[in-house]
Amino acid sequence: MPRSSCRRSPWRESAPPSRGSASACLASAALIWLVVRDPVRALQAAGAASVSPYRESFLWRIHAASGLLVIPQFAVTVFAFDYLVNALGWSITDAGALLAATQLAGAASRLLVGWWSDRAGSRLGPMRLVALTIGLSMTSLAALAFTGASVAVAALAFAAIVTVTSNGLAFTAVAERAGSRWAGRALGIHNTFQNVIATLVATPLALVISAAGGGPTGYALAFTAVVIFPFAAAILVPVRSEEAQVPG
Repeated sequence: MPRSSCRRSPWRESAPPSRGSASACLASAALIWLVVRDPVRALQAAGAASVSPYRESFLWRIHAASGLLVIPQFAVTVFAFDYLVNALGWSITDAGALLAATQLAGAASRLLVGWWSDRAGSRLGPMRLVALTIGLSMTSLAALAFTGASVAVAALAFAAIVTVTSNGLAFTAVAERAGSRWAGRALGIHNTFQNVIATLVATPLALVISAAGGGPTGYALAFTAVVIFPFAAAILVPVRSEEAQVPG
């Protein structure tokens, strides 16, 4: 009798890793529930809650700048693996290992930038410099990607690291400016705006890559398309207004 052509379900094969991921998420949630405590808040003036920090442009500009910085971040996050494997011919294992290393380096860079901002006494000065660095890194990545040379990998790795470093600065600046009465709403608006922008990144860039045939040139064009956004973000960051009095 001929052998059955049925294959083992890939979903069944991936079940153990999925259970492991779910267990890790549950463990993290339990740890947060046990450890995180809402701090005691100082009493504020009765009228403080009615004063909206959105009457001024400060928070709006941070939201807008952070939204623009999401564009290069997701351009790299979404397409880095595909670029390494399909355009440069890397193995899946090697590409995964490199990007895992950039994630660890990105986490370390956030800590470093946070320490730097504390030392400098400023959130937005460092944020503007980070935005400019992101712009330069994306410019280098786009230029090198056109050549198809392996040196583009170094630019890609650096971009993967630096594009995630501004988030903590922006969140802290928003919370500090909004004050405890408005911090929850302000951070919710901030994160929602970032997520909305993030959903709009992948499809247009995928169309650019596909239209160019999916080779190195397509990815180079996609990376080029996002170069302008971090520079625009650097202009929007309200550095001069940072030292204004924080609302209660």
